[in-house]
Amino acid sequence: MNKNVHCVIMAGGVGSRFWPMSRQNMPKQYLDILGTGSSLIQLTHDRFSNICSEENFMVVTSDAYAELTKEHLPKLTKDQILLEPNRKNTAPCIAYAAYKLYKDNPDSIMLISPADHIILKQDPFNQAVEEGIKHATETGNLVTLGIQPTRPDSGYGYIQFHRDSSYDAQSIRKVKTFTEKPSTEMALQFLQSGDFYWNSGMFIWKTSSIVEAFKQHLPEMAEAFESCSDAYWTEGESAAIDSIYSSCESISIDYGIMEKAANVDVVLGQDFGWSDLGTWGSLYEQMHEERGSNVVLGDQVNVYDSTDSMIMIPKDKLAVIQGLSNYIVIDTEDALLICQKDEEQKIKKFVEDLKSQGKKKFL
Repeated sequence: MNKNVHCVIMAGGVGSRFWPMSRQNMPKQYLDILGTGSSLIQLTHDRFSNICSEENFMVVTSDAYAELTKEHLPKLTKDQILLEPNRKNTAPCIAYAAYKLYKDNPDSIMLISPADHIILKQDPFNQAVEEGIKHATETGNLVTLGIQPTRPDSGYGYIQFHRDSSYDAQSIRKVKTFTEKPSTEMALQFLQSGDFYWNSGMFIWKTSSIVEAFKQHLPEMAEAFESCSDAYWTEGESAAIDSIYSSCESISIDYGIMEKAANVDVVLGQDFGWSDLGTWGSLYEQMHEERGSNVVLGDQVNVYDSTDSMIMIPKDKLAVIQGLSNYIVIDTEDALLICQKDEEQKIKKFVEDLKSQGKKKFL
């Protein structure tokens, strides 16, 4: 195990598209959505535990989820849980971890992963990560993990890569373009071309490389996080971060750095059963092959004359469902969602409507 490898888990999101299971006080990364006995953040931690030692994990999350994080990952120390005072997208999140880590170990390698992804095939995933670590170490380039698309999904970002490899490893290519959530028609063209992969949102780089990238492409953010270098790993860290975030730009790492940098490469990952679990439909896509046309989660559910549906009913609650095709049915103690699967992007709007209607207790 490489002692210089550090894993940073991003766990600050609310997961509104996973409503009504995911709530403000219990977002999806802390839920056992798959019924495995482990929450998504625990599965993410375990996924990297054979690559990264326990003391080299960091979790960046909202200060509202400090106790939840400690509960789900009790071995982490206070210094390993980085608390954001408010949500400012992924660039500040990664900058916080990078600058703190750089002060402690400027020779370190960072693995960046969201807390809410699933990987069903560990061995090919490990291989892709190890290739990325080796490549990032040798070249100093910024590396992203690409996922071979299986459908023209408009909910994912896409990476276009150069067809000819510049490296000995044929699975690693230079990135040509990034496209964020294209139309279904454009996604189909991407799929047919053969030179686009899904952007997994997982990254690998030398900490010194990403710090340099922040200086070059997001200089104001770099200056802000560098200005409080003396506060990292001290009691003054929280106050310093609060001050930075009050004026920090809200921007993703993709828009802020990856789309601008010239030294970006992609590992063309083989099939390792990946899903970002951004939507109920993405969970359905991962599970329907093993569970049939209908994915049913619940102990007492009878389904008749129904196809292609995602159904989740609380344990021990009886449900009888008939005549549905291509629907999402999610039942919780205090809320019920019934939505056409093809229209699931509207769930975010449903949540906004509930908020405007003053029904925040359901959020």
